[in-house]
Amino acid sequence: MIDFADLYERLRQKQKSLSCELQRLKAEEKSADAHREGSPFGKREEGATEAFEWEKRLALENRLTSALAEVEHALKKYEAGSYGICDICGKPIEPARLEALPQANLCLQCKARQAKNARSRPAP
Repeated sequence: MIDFADLYERLRQKQKSLSCELQRLKAEEKSADAHREGSPFGKREEGATEAFEWEKRLALENRLTSALAEVEHALKKYEAGSYGICDICGKPIEPARLEALPQANLCLQCKARQAKNARSRPAP
């Protein structure tokens, strides 16, 4: 039997952790921007390194934002009484899946179908 209260608490902790990590990342970005204002871009290597670091930070921020959105969606479903129900087919999500990934919003079949469809689409 799944302990939904425990999963809810894990989601709340994950939400807090992701929010803190996003805030830290944004604070680092502001600090880097302030530091960069006074430094001349004399060398191409420095510019390339800064661009690479910026892209890495942006990718990490996007992943964190996406993960936070998934957790918040699961929390809203819990509060609405629909937690553990697949967003696509409406069937219950497997208990083992919820234990492993409390923010899961799709059952394994729908998730597999979604992944298969994503792979079969041509790249833009």
